[in-house]
Amino acid sequence: MSIGGGDAPSPEGLRAALRAITDPASGQDIVAAGLIDGIEVRDGLVQVALLTDRAHAAKMEPVRKAAEVLLARLPGVVNAAVVLTAHKPPQAAAQAAPVVRQSGHAQPGGGQPGGQQLGGPQPGGHQHGGPQHGGHGQKAALLLPDVRAIVAVASGKGGVGKSTVAVNLAVALALRGHKVGLLDADIYGPSLPRMLGLARRPEVHGDKMQPLEAWGVKCMSIGFLVEEETPMIWRGPMVMGALEQMLGQVTWGALDVLVVDMPPGTGDAQLTMAQRVALTGAVIVSTPQDIALIDARRGVKMFERVHVPVLGLVENMSYYCCPNCGHRAELFGHGGVRAEAARMRTDFLGEVPLVLEVRTASDAGTPIVAAAPESDSAKAFRAVADAVWAKLVSIVPTAGPRIVID
Repeated sequence: MSIGGGDAPSPEGLRAALRAITDPASGQDIVAAGLIDGIEVRDGLVQVALLTDRAHAAKMEPVRKAAEVLLARLPGVVNAAVVLTAHKPPQAAAQAAPVVRQSGHAQPGGGQPGGQQLGGPQPGGHQHGGPQHGGHGQKAALLLPDVRAIVAVASGKGGVGKSTVAVNLAVALALRGHKVGLLDADIYGPSLPRMLGLARRPEVHGDKMQPLEAWGVKCMSIGFLVEEETPMIWRGPMVMGALEQMLGQVTWGALDVLVVDMPPGTGDAQLTMAQRVALTGAVIVSTPQDIALIDARRGVKMFERVHVPVLGLVENMSYYCCPNCGHRAELFGHGGVRAEAARMRTDFLGEVPLVLEVRTASDAGTPIVAAAPESDSAKAFRAVADAVWAKLVSIVPTAGPRIVID
């Protein structure tokens, strides 16, 4: 099937393909029934918003899945995501607080289980003060217009200390005098509340949530909105909806950089971030052993696939230091990430040791760069932060270097 000429998918071609899907309520195809709320296409990534209401969301789930399968099979489509969305009357929308509410488990936008996303994606692309990726030069509604640079801290697998790196990177940048935000994009396993010592809910002013602040960093996490032990039993569209709310319905204000602690892997959250904001770049965290490096390569390739620059790689748990005698042991090997960065022709941003004080400081809600600024670990994190900032300045000159020399 041709979708708009060549292998590049177009909204018109995708809309035509979706006529093969039937609306069970009207018997018409979903296009003729007026259920297509928006189609967004960028670099082979397709996102479609499918109109429904809360009462019929469960019945529309098979339709959503069928549309997603159909689109994913089309030439030129790298990944397809179809989400269910519901429109509210203007008056009701103005009165409703678009926050994640807790009722047994959280629902984005006050929604119900069943995969729907309320206040879902808007048609068209987006950009912020940094460079726009994809090379199409499309102008669209601004998302996070006052954020000069957005940095995703990611890993191909869990357990490599990605959140520890993200938190200390953000705090180190703030201690350098930059205006910094930190978004916890790990919906299933949020760790920011514990690592930053924050246990209160954000305030809501009008239709916006106010980020919490710790160590000079503005923070937002799904963990601020639910109890710590509440499992997030959500399908992909609900994860995407929650992320969009924490991006677009939070008063971030003017920031030099927003650090995003990504969940492990290459799934819905990564695609949502790549599609809904213009990421300035990604930092990939890995431990030195081969099995972790395999997953790190997948992370690098994923960001390259969606045209997000990889700022560099960080080797976490690079070596172990005995707290008693200072003996150094390379438990997971050493230098693997540096070698991998050289092989992939990307920058090596630094190595961070595995020491007890990093873990105890994180559990206590005090990042090591603030708890023990003269420790070797804090110095290592600051070196990584300085390397990331230097990369951002080279990519987004408008951010203006404000590096403080010790």
